[in-house]
Parts: sequence; structure tokens; C-alpha cells
Amino acid sequence: MANVVSYNSYKLQKGASVPDFLLQMETLINEFVSKQKGFISSKTLVDGETWADFTIWETMDDLKDFIPLCNKNELARKGYTYMDFGTLKSHTFLIEQSF
Repeated sequence: MANVVSYNSYKLQKGASVPDFLLQMETLINEFVSKQKGFISSKTLVDGETWADFTIWETMDDLKDFIPLCNKNELARKGYTYMDFGTLKSHTFLIEQSF
């Protein structure tokens, strides 16, 4: 069974508080995302002004089931308010083999 990686890169809204954003992301992952079926792990990274988050799921179906739940979740909606969606890039990868 191949694992699935959901990757998003984005910039924060102008004037967004980085400490508040990080706290919101930590709360979102700990209280909602980590409790979803098939969740394996998540990491948020930053390089200059560009942020990236990676979330690993057991299967593509787990990720597909998660997306509509996330769009309805209050913690997720609060996290979205920090992001500049004009800069958002999203990709999904299948991990078929690792070395």
C-alpha cells in the first residue's frame, strides 16, 4: 500500500502574526487532523516568506475523505485566515518506494 503526501506551499497574509499562525497550526494538527482516519504525520516548514506543510496519509481515500471535513472545521478555517491563497500551490504525491 502506497502512502500519500499532501503538500501545500504559500505565503502568509501581510501583517499576519507568525507566533499566532504557528499556534493555530499546532492546535489544528493536534486537535483535529491527527484524529482523522489514516493520518500518519504532519510538518510545517518555512524558508524566508514561503511556508510549506506536508501531511502524510495511509491512503488516497483517507486524504479524499479528510478534505471535505477540513473545509467544514472551525480550527481549519481559522488557520486559513493567516494564508495568502493567491500564493497557494498544492500537490499530492504517492510514495511507492523509499530508500
